[in-house]
Formats: sequence, C-alpha cells, structure tokens
Amino acid sequence: MALHIVQYSPEIPQNTGNIMRTCAASGVNLHFIKPIGFSLDEKSIKRSGANYGSEVVYSVYENWDEFKEKNKSGNFYFCTTYGQKNYSEIDFTNSDEDHFIIVGGESVGISKDILVENYERCFRVPMTDKTTTLNVSNIAAIMIYEAMRQQEFSGLCKKIPQDKINEIFSK
Repeated sequence: MALHIVQYSPEIPQNTGNIMRTCAASGVNLHFIKPIGFSLDEKSIKRSGANYGSEVVYSVYENWDEFKEKNKSGNFYFCTTYGQKNYSEIDFTNSDEDHFIIVGGESVGISKDILVENYERCFRVPMTDKTTTLNVSNIAAIMIYEAMRQQEFSGLCKKIPQDKINEIFSK
C-alpha cells in the first residue's frame, strides 16, 4: 500500500511544482481533483519548478465523487484551517493501508460540503493566531514527512551514500 497526497482544485502551478518535488523525494503518489487552475503538460510543469515531474506517479480525477469511487479502500485525512485535531494525532504506522492526505486549493481550500461530511477526519497544523494557514506545499511536506517518520522513513535513503561524501570531500 502507499502514501498519497491529494490536491483538491489546485490553483498555483509553483505550489504543485513544490509538491511534485516532495513526492519525488519521498516516493509518495499524487492525485489531482479538478478543476485545476493550470495545465499539467510537461512544459507547464517544468515552468512551475517541478524538474521531477517524470518521477512522480500521479492521477487526475474529474471531481470528488470520481476520486472516492476509485479510492474506496483508503484512509482519508483532510488538512484544513477548520480542523480541530492536531495533525500529529493521525496514525500512519500501518504501511499495509493506503493513506490519502487531502489539501485544498490555495484560495478556497476543500469544499465545505466535503469537510462537513468528514469532520472527524479534519486536521490542522498548529500555528499562532496571526495566520490561519500555511502555504499548501508546506502543509503537504509537513504531512508527508510526519507519515514517513511514523513509518520509520521506510524506502528512503537516511544518509547520503558514502561515495557521494567521498566525491564531495576529495576535492
């Protein structure tokens, strides 16, 4: 099974570029739920700063209903300003299950209807009262690496390979 980031109605290609790079670095699958505020063609994605677009496994869905229909057997977690639970309360330890972390579009977030239906699965990253949210790509990175930490960074290189260290320091 796998860890997944879901962008619900993404609007800013640079944020998606950052999320794609984080997904490439962590081996996380990426999902997009339309509408998407930019093109996903290779030229547009590269322009957004995602040089790793070809390294990311991603899927595109017409709407929330299609996404739910095709991903019935997973755990859904919604990152939202309205969450009353701390993201660190999510249990990602079972790597035999699919875990879907849903982040919203930059200006509108996740549909309120979806949040109401899934209120018990709404989480937020704690912050001061001076702001209500962080950049969506930062939220995605925080969530991905919290999940990876709980799974002991399984499948990731925990140290730079010794040959790379030798190469750098032998100059």
